[in-house]
Amino acid sequence: MADKTMDGGPWAGCAVMFLQSLCPGVDLLSLYKDQQGKFIVFKVIKLTLTDSAGGLGGYEILKVHDADPFLGVEVKFVNVAACRQFLESYSSGAVRQSLSQHACRLLALPQELTVETQLKASTHFLDLCMDKLDLCLQHIHLSQPERLRDEEIDHLEQQLQSQALGPAPQSTPITQEESPVPSNCFKFQNRVFEDRMLTAADVQTFSNGVGRQWKHVGRSLGKSCRALKGPAIDNLAYEYEREGLYEQAYQLLSRFIQAEGRAAKLSRLVKALEDCKLTSLAENILDVQPRE
Repeated sequence: MADKTMDGGPWAGCAVMFLQSLCPGVDLLSLYKDQQGKFIVFKVIKLTLTDSAGGLGGYEILKVHDADPFLGVEVKFVNVAACRQFLESYSSGAVRQSLSQHACRLLALPQELTVETQLKASTHFLDLCMDKLDLCLQHIHLSQPERLRDEEIDHLEQQLQSQALGPAPQSTPITQEESPVPSNCFKFQNRVFEDRMLTAADVQTFSNGVGRQWKHVGRSLGKSCRALKGPAIDNLAYEYEREGLYEQAYQLLSRFIQAEGRAAKLSRLVKALEDCKLTSLAENILDVQPRE
């Protein structure tokens, strides 16, 4: 299925994802109705979609609505590849896992959030045919969006972008020297980030978003990691070929962490992603909303 339809028009389709927390004391619908909680829940949804659709492109959130007891998220897909990757992530459980991890971090929960999800396109419940991805794609394509993006979503997107960009930088004299980066930090896109060991959430985001480029990232990491030198990358590709790209990328980063221990730092992964021109994935791992 190409990015254009048979009549030559661009491919597009619509699906609604329904979310419900199964943890006592955490009600996503109530949180979204709260003025402060609304932005946090929206950010959790946005980051989850970015993880599962392979980046910020290929989709847009049209509306988030009350579907008591669920929170309904209407998503328009404008790229068949992004839609397929989302369906694969949804089918594998990666969407629920990503939701849980982002919610746990942003809502400061003491434990991971257990979430029930349902996916629907028009009158079709896609959870019942997840083993037939082409059929799911067809249902989504036939379910054309009936509305433009909600004004509330426009406002939340702008708020998210403003938060990512931060306050406008103060003008400084040309003669002033650039401040040195502390030893426990690193620089990315002229911003300083605190360095740390890679986490399970980093591995998840990387594996969801890197796609076929995982080999290139592995070879870049291999410049300073003995475990990834020589035929190691090709061996991983062969060994986990049946499991697919997600598992190959997951095993790559897991092997890097296992071999490097405490030296498996975030800065090394970000540098490898920069080397491979995968800055959008680096932004996603660092929770940075890129400038449009």
